Amino acid sequence: MPKNQFERMIFALMTVIVTVHCYVFYSLYVINGQTLMDVTGADGVLAAIRTQGGVYMLGRMVPIWAVVLTEFCLAYCLEVLVGSPCSFRLAAKCFRVEETHPVLFETAVICATVGIMCPAMSFIAAFLYYPYYAGFHVATLLANWGRLVCFNFPFAFFSQLFFIQPLIRTAFRVIFVRGQETGGNEELAPTH
Repeated sequence: MPKNQFERMIFALMTVIVTVHCYVFYSLYVINGQTLMDVTGADGVLAAIRTQGGVYMLGRMVPIWAVVLTEFCLAYCLEVLVGSPCSFRLAAKCFRVEETHPVLFETAVICATVGIMCPAMSFIAAFLYYPYYAGFHVATLLANWGRLVCFNFPFAFFSQLFFIQPLIRTAFRVIFVRGQETGGNEELAPTH
């Protein structure tokens, strides 16, 4: 796993690229897809988005690529500045790095990352997708944030633990080929 700052940045980049695409798909298709189709009368979600002129964000309609790019930039900055360092420290408070099996420690880091990033990104999304046309109210913002956390947390937990992180870790091992690994956790220093 990442051993220096450059590798940690690449690992975070790989993770965020996959994660943002998964979450945009999840948000548009799973959570809002039927509503989009019902409102526009379109046969599919992409057709509904085209019919309405894009995805509602920051009080206007924007193309999907702008949604992905915006969420990517925000998620990458948050992951590098807060998610990675805090999740490693949180996992290290619960488990001794040198005495814990690497898989258990990696799982703890993944769970801590989801616990930090999901509410943080959901809060950012509550601002991005707030219904500004209705006027701004803090109670509405907080209600939307709670709703997003309830929708996103189960998806975040299971997708990160069982799909995204195993995929990224495998790809990372292929890209950064190392000599024989020691099997210890010293290589796990803040990866998320």
